[in-house]
Amino acid sequence: MSRKMLIKPFKSIESAATATHNWRRRQVLRAGASTLVLGLASSLALPRLALASSVLGVRVWPARDYTRVTIESDQPLQTTQQLLQGPDRLVVDLNGLDLDQALRDLVSKITPNDPQIQTVRVGQFQPHVVRLVFDLKGSVKPQVFSLPPVGSYRYRLVLDLYPTVAPDPLMELLAETERKEKRLDQSARSADAMQTPAPLAGPAGPNAGPASPPSAQDNSDAFFERYAQNTQPGETGTPAPSASGPNPSGGATRKAPKPAAEPPTLAQRKSGPSKSEDAAKDGLEGGDAYAFTAPKSGKTVRLLTVAIDPGHGGEDPGAIGSAGTYEKHVALDIAKKLRALIDAQPNMRSMMTRDADFFVPLNVRVQKARRVGADLFVSIHADAFTTPEARGSSVFALSEHGATSAAARWMANRENSSDQIGGINVKTQDETVNRALFDMSTTAQIRDSLRYGNFVLKEVGEINKLHKGSVEQAGFAVLKAPDIPSILVETAFISNPDEEKRLNDDGYRAEMANAILKGIKRYFAANPPLAKNRMA
Repeated sequence: MSRKMLIKPFKSIESAATATHNWRRRQVLRAGASTLVLGLASSLALPRLALASSVLGVRVWPARDYTRVTIESDQPLQTTQQLLQGPDRLVVDLNGLDLDQALRDLVSKITPNDPQIQTVRVGQFQPHVVRLVFDLKGSVKPQVFSLPPVGSYRYRLVLDLYPTVAPDPLMELLAETERKEKRLDQSARSADAMQTPAPLAGPAGPNAGPASPPSAQDNSDAFFERYAQNTQPGETGTPAPSASGPNPSGGATRKAPKPAAEPPTLAQRKSGPSKSEDAAKDGLEGGDAYAFTAPKSGKTVRLLTVAIDPGHGGEDPGAIGSAGTYEKHVALDIAKKLRALIDAQPNMRSMMTRDADFFVPLNVRVQKARRVGADLFVSIHADAFTTPEARGSSVFALSEHGATSAAARWMANRENSSDQIGGINVKTQDETVNRALFDMSTTAQIRDSLRYGNFVLKEVGEINKLHKGSVEQAGFAVLKAPDIPSILVETAFISNPDEEKRLNDDGYRAEMANAILKGIKRYFAANPPLAKNRMA
């Protein structure tokens, strides 16, 4: 009995020890299994995390200069692309994405008038790889790059499709000049046909015809009429703008500023004969254009060229009013109205840095104006400020020594951030060239810009309250053409609800365009550029 009692406890202890050992073993096995499951789950979750990118929006900006396609996502996208020929196609693979509705919508966003893209095909090429195939209308030079989050945008993948042969603003301007030449020639022929032959007489003779009615407020129109019919100063039989003489409008004599008191303008200094007779014959030299010659009269008609720069565009909306008005749309509409007014002048022509809703980098705006040898440059905006109380129109010129006010500095910084918001491929930017261009601004350019800005400011003040009664200065990158008087016009504060309503009024936009034109004409009347064979 005692033996059994001894054995029994022994068996119980052994059983207990065995049970404890088995329990511990089970716990270890469970822990190991849990670790293995967690490891497998983690390894399976890694690609899931990599596939977590989602498309937030797809936008297309077609233009003659280039077509931009933007794919916005919540995480950076990895891509590979290849350019194929026969027919021309661009194939882009988006890694880490599954085909969704936002990407499918890209197909319907390609319009028939897109200059570069014929159609686009979208499909799930491989698991987690979406393929985009752009069927092109011709050969292109694509730029594909990514942009980090900025402003209201998240990560953006940008596809810029540039035509292999880029449109040349100078050639476009010359083509428009030729069309204008034909219109002027037809008008001259019609006027000659309506006139009755009369005996020769001097300018003051009885057959000189009725004098132009005097203008009590503005004689710049009369100046322009005379200037449009002149050959170069000093040529036989052609009166040139002189220091004093009969006012063609019929009023008192007009005295030009004395050279000692007023230094020659930039346009006068850069005037001069062409470098070769061949260049004078074909109308081009080193990318420069110069005035055409009327075929019948043989007179040189010096067309004054104004570069018009509608601010922002495309991915860069500019300021947005409380009612949803986009600055880029307001600026473009005023610019188009100004272009129509300038092109209606007999001796003026215009060039726009953009004529549709697409983004143009700041340095490209300057380069376009210099390419056509512009006499003046005007950038049009409708900016916002930190408070809705700010109101009034402003005119800005460049400054070499800091901004004239804190508000001017704030606006310049805001406008200069346009490249970040609109998106440029930093890798393709020649920083040395850009820095050299922006550092070439001269004191003469700034002085002429202030003269020019004062004339425009006075006219703008006739239709809207002025934010400040003088031309302000700051380091606006778009005003840094070293050889072109340049101003930036803030037509009104879009952040002010009352002024936003005015900006939405077509009549106000037309008045603003007309005021800018009047300021331009007054500047030319007071500072007439010398007639020149070419535009430097």
